[in-house]
Amino acid sequence: MKKNTVTDSVFFRRLYALLLIIFFIKLSGFFTWSENVAVTRVLKVLTRVGMTVAIWFVYKRIIKRGAVPAFTWSNHYSILLYVGYLLLGLVSFLWSTNVGYSALQWFMDFESLVFAYYFMACFVMLDAFFPESGIRLSNILGNGIMLMMLIFIVGMFAAPDQFYRLTHGGEEARLGGFFMNPNELGMLGGVGISSFIFDLYGGKRRFWVVVKILALLYVVVMTGSRSSTIGCLIIAFFHIRQGSNARLKTIMYAGAVMAVPLAVTKIMIKEGGLDEVLSMTGRLPFWQALITEGLPREILLGFGFMRIDYTETFVSVHTYAGHMTHNTFIQVLMNLGFIGFTLVLMQVAFTFRGFLQTPDKNKRLMLIGVIIPVLINSFTEFGIFGETNYGILFYQLLVFYICISINPHMTPAERRHLRRTGLKFAPRAVN
Repeated sequence: MKKNTVTDSVFFRRLYALLLIIFFIKLSGFFTWSENVAVTRVLKVLTRVGMTVAIWFVYKRIIKRGAVPAFTWSNHYSILLYVGYLLLGLVSFLWSTNVGYSALQWFMDFESLVFAYYFMACFVMLDAFFPESGIRLSNILGNGIMLMMLIFIVGMFAAPDQFYRLTHGGEEARLGGFFMNPNELGMLGGVGISSFIFDLYGGKRRFWVVVKILALLYVVVMTGSRSSTIGCLIIAFFHIRQGSNARLKTIMYAGAVMAVPLAVTKIMIKEGGLDEVLSMTGRLPFWQALITEGLPREILLGFGFMRIDYTETFVSVHTYAGHMTHNTFIQVLMNLGFIGFTLVLMQVAFTFRGFLQTPDKNKRLMLIGVIIPVLINSFTEFGIFGETNYGILFYQLLVFYICISINPHMTPAERRHLRRTGLKFAPRAVN
């Protein structure tokens, strides 16, 4: 076998950079970078599909380095039910009144699933065959999100007209602009904060980790998102309870307590008051109208993938007109009916069972820490089963995180390959 001429340290540095760039560009494909619809569509197709192709090449590069893709599957119901959800969505093209839109949403979700598989397969192989690489999923996620947020931090000062969105009759300015829904941007900040907290556990360069966390928290506050603010507080107290370092726990408690007045200001003292806080969105009348007026018309199989009515918007005399539900579970109920809704609830239940039964503590904390802001966002915005967004991508990554691993019972050919490369199968916990 031809010997690799690139040293391990150089190889891992390049690999880290590649994974970070690919994740960052993939993330950027969910943003609206141009007001020109045609330009936006081209950019989204190029970035999303391009990065799926790119991660496949990185996957093959790791194999070429000596890793063996001897994958085995666990938590089978989680992935099987997710595939079942997509298959039902595919079949729903038969009764969707806008097949083009349903198909576009479905294929973007499927493409994202392919990316998630190869992305997580890379980390599974690094975990098993290159434990010395130091490449951690949480660090890639955190730094990729941080790079994206830097664009918005600079933009809020350099071009506030473009990076802020006026709401409540122009009385409130929320970070996001036309580039991204503020609630979605806030959720992204929450995922980044949760990812960086694992660097605090590691004890290295804590000062810069704290700076990054504070920067992301600042972005969350500037989005004015109730759900994201609540998510960040839950994340903070969740990690505080899990920690064993007394000094670190004290610092985190102090920071969380200091954030409470700000959170109350952002959550309570806004237009809508307590009524909106209880649902974190103020859309209870809209949801009631969807379930009582719209759902009975297509109660079993819904209106078609990502459709909530026969027309482009749901219209009711009791509430405002809407194109989407702003709740991922009601969205599924409307577009795939009670059959799809039941399937999705089962999929989420088996996925959470997989999270909680994960034996490695760091991995379990990573799974729960990331799902908290994503799930909270799912009750107020697009969410994990809604119209295409990066919340779906994060959820797909987590599903594969609990479903694939390296099979310790390799074939004779795979073991011979390992002996030739000099590698050993020595898995560690990825976080």
